[in-house]
This record gives sequence, structure tokens and C-alpha cells, in this order.
Amino acid sequence: MELCPRNSPDPSVADLGEEAVVSRLVAMIPSGRGVIAGPGDDCAVVEAGDGTWQLLKTDCVVEGVHFLPGTDPVLVGRKAMNRVLSDLAAMGGRPAHALVTIAVEAGRSFAEVEGWYAGLIAAAEEGGCGIVGGETSRLPVTGAMITVAMTGTVEAAQCVFRGGAKPGDLIAVTGKLGGSFAGGRHLTFTPRLREAQWLAAHAKPTAMMDLSDGLGSDLPRLVAASGAGFRIDEASLPCHMGVSTEEAIRDGEDYELLMTFSPDTFRDLPAKWSRVFPDLALTMIGEITATTTGTIGRGWEHYRT
Repeated sequence: MELCPRNSPDPSVADLGEEAVVSRLVAMIPSGRGVIAGPGDDCAVVEAGDGTWQLLKTDCVVEGVHFLPGTDPVLVGRKAMNRVLSDLAAMGGRPAHALVTIAVEAGRSFAEVEGWYAGLIAAAEEGGCGIVGGETSRLPVTGAMITVAMTGTVEAAQCVFRGGAKPGDLIAVTGKLGGSFAGGRHLTFTPRLREAQWLAAHAKPTAMMDLSDGLGSDLPRLVAASGAGFRIDEASLPCHMGVSTEEAIRDGEDYELLMTFSPDTFRDLPAKWSRVFPDLALTMIGEITATTTGTIGRGWEHYRT
């Protein structure tokens, strides 16, 4: 595959933007044996037998992008693990095993690295996941990157993909949005594993993903995967105190669930939800439309200049 025209300058990843970079790379990947879903969802899904599917996910946190120098290392480790657990939750899955890779410059304090591992272990235990190995590497420059690769399982009948939304479905989110990085919530969030598993079993969404890059980036991805459009009532967005609607759309790092439901499924859901999860809001914010139109402010995008 030729990524660039022969006689044109080689574009940078910033020139292309994150969506184009990902789509071009994904186009190079051959489909594998037993693959239910490859790149393009919160997790890859492969056959495991006996009506069970295996979930595969990897993610990373980078110093200066996902956390700032001097951040409590235990919280950094927790975030690195919980980001991946949040993706498992978005598929309705249950985490199993994790591999951790840490890359730092040689002069990095070992006490900080130990702190990362303490946070990783604590978050893994809370999420029902075991750390079973990994890797360490030296960086040639000052910085740090923690990568977590994870396996999980989901019953085939309870797996929720991004691409199942249909015109007329209602769009909903858990919790509140916006201001996560500024308020420090990006370090202390709880992956919605229990909530997603309950939904998959009792009120299965037609589509679901986690809100890591903000509603402005993630909602367009969900509807693109479904071949549909959307209509959002921005006045209904559940914002954290002191956060504007624009920030709730743009900021990212919320790690809440973004879901769509058939109207029949959603009709009785809020009452049932409030009994099971009384401390977590479930808010209807819009509707899936038949046309691939609908506008919303931009969310977080890597490589944005």
C-alpha cells in the first residue's frame, strides 16, 4: 500500500491528523483468523470457544501528555491501568491479565517507578485483573511512558460494539463531563466495569464506547462506525460544576460510558438504573439520526497543531 502520492511531499502525522493516521495504518493490517472485530473498536475481539470471546487491548500514558512531571506516581500508575480497564468496560467485558511496559531515562528515580507499580497493582486488583509480566526499556531522552496490554473475556451475547446504533436510538452518558484534567479527576476516575456489565446483561445498549477523547471526538467515531448521524441537545449535557458545555464536549479524559439504546429499552431504564446505581447519573443527551449529519465541537485529538 502506498501511503503518499509518489510526487508529493511526505506529510507529517500532524499534517494528516489522528483519524487519518489511524485509518491509513489500519488499512495495512490483514484480517486474522478467528477475529470478530479488529481495529476500530475499544478492544479487539477474537473467538475463544464455548460462546465466549476474548478481548485484547493496549494503551499507554506519556509524561507531558497524559500526566505532568511531579504527579503522584501512585496516581499515574492507577491511571495507566484504569484507562485500559475502561476500554474493557466499554465492550461489556471482564478483565483477565495485563502486561506492563515502562520506558524511562536512566536517571529516573526508582522510587517513582516503584510508585507507578504500586498504583498499577492497586488498580488491577480493584478491577479484577492480574499483572503477569511486561518489559522495561531505556529512553534516550528525559521522559516516561507506561504501556498496559490486557486480555479479557465477554459472553458473545453480551458484547457491545461501537457500530450497532440505529436511527431513532437514544444517546446517553453516565456521570458528568468536562474539566477532568484541570480538576485532577483524570487521575482518580473509576472504570465503569460494573455498570457496563450490568447494562450488557439487563438493558443491552445498541452501541457503547468510553469517553476518553471527549464527546466531540468520540461521538462522531461511534456514529461513523454505525453509518448514521446524530442530534445532540447540548443543554442537557451533564457538566461538572464550573464546567461549560464547550469544555464538556472538548476536554476529554472523562472515562464515562457513551451509549445508545432503542427507545423501548431506554423507557424503563432510568428507574431501574437509579435503584442499582443511585450515586451515578444516567443522562439522555440526544438521538441517532438516519443521515450522516450532525455537528459538535471538537474533542481531544493527538497531533493537533
